[in-house]
Amino acid sequence: MKKYRVKQTALLGALLPLSLSLLTACGSTETPQSQGPVPADKFDLSHWKITIPVDLDNNGKIDEVSVKDIQSYAHPDFFYLDDNGGMVFAAPNKAITTANSTNTRSELRQMIRGSNTKIKTKYAGNNFAIDAHPLSERFGAVGGKMEATLKVDHVATRATDPTKSAAYSVVVGQIHAGKDKALVEKNLGFGWGNEPLKIYFKKWPDHEKGSVFWNYERNLPKTDPARKDITYPVWGNTWENPNEPGDAGIALGEEFSYTVNVHGNIMHLTFSAQGKPDVNYSINLANNVDAYGKVDEKDHPLGYTADWNYFKAGAYNQCSTKLAKAGWYPGCLGTGDWKTDKANGDYVQVTFSKLKLSPSTAQ
Repeated sequence: MKKYRVKQTALLGALLPLSLSLLTACGSTETPQSQGPVPADKFDLSHWKITIPVDLDNNGKIDEVSVKDIQSYAHPDFFYLDDNGGMVFAAPNKAITTANSTNTRSELRQMIRGSNTKIKTKYAGNNFAIDAHPLSERFGAVGGKMEATLKVDHVATRATDPTKSAAYSVVVGQIHAGKDKALVEKNLGFGWGNEPLKIYFKKWPDHEKGSVFWNYERNLPKTDPARKDITYPVWGNTWENPNEPGDAGIALGEEFSYTVNVHGNIMHLTFSAQGKPDVNYSINLANNVDAYGKVDEKDHPLGYTADWNYFKAGAYNQCSTKLAKAGWYPGCLGTGDWKTDKANGDYVQVTFSKLKLSPSTAQ
């Protein structure tokens, strides 16, 4: 414990000169308003913005819809209410993406500030920290909870290299740590923009059912070969297993729920589905002990202690059209024309019947 406190004291000294609240803001595009029902009519989107796979203002960047604008916004293909009041997210394999990514998305990003744009996107006040962060009191929240119920309607069905782990999969919930140039330049081992949580659904085209699992990414620099995702099963198989999960899996169109509750330093995960046993995990985000209680010598010894974080939810398509050696690049097919790609099955679609943000709670 003494050694840990020494590290924390040194970390605090290094962090104090950094201005977590003076980082560049992410812009929001002007967007046309919907004339019919919109997701915000049924879902509380007062602390979310969305990224959708289009560039309607022709500025060469993927469009973002602000908290203010999303209250009256829908996109007929990629973000809308279905006839049952479900919030639908869709993303083709090939479309405009965020910077430095080859994966398309229709995905919400937590905005703790709400519509108060005086607090910039990357300011501490718009993001959450874990309790161990030496400056946790400066953040918009310490931890938080995200609850969702959803069904995956479709995952992409064509990949040039189906052996790549990311083929036929979609991420439906995340915690993302912030990319922070100031932290990286201080060489503290934080600020790389890694992901302590990604919740996946994957279904091979010839399988009756798919699998749900989640990944924890070691908090290391991108150039470190030990930086990788550690995968934990929920229902069915994990992402590298090509076998049919059968009754242990989840079918397309079958609802399931997840709760992500970051309380103090602990990320508690609960997964539930009708006819399935609940699955629970807990992992301390302030150290390098994995979700099974074993020390991971390759991870950062302080985990995500000094990072800033935010929740994401929606459809983050993992079927990249890029074909390369890494497992992220299965060379999935797509033309870039939505009608063609939808007809060919080269897209993902996810429908949420519940999505709720709230403060964390003790377990």
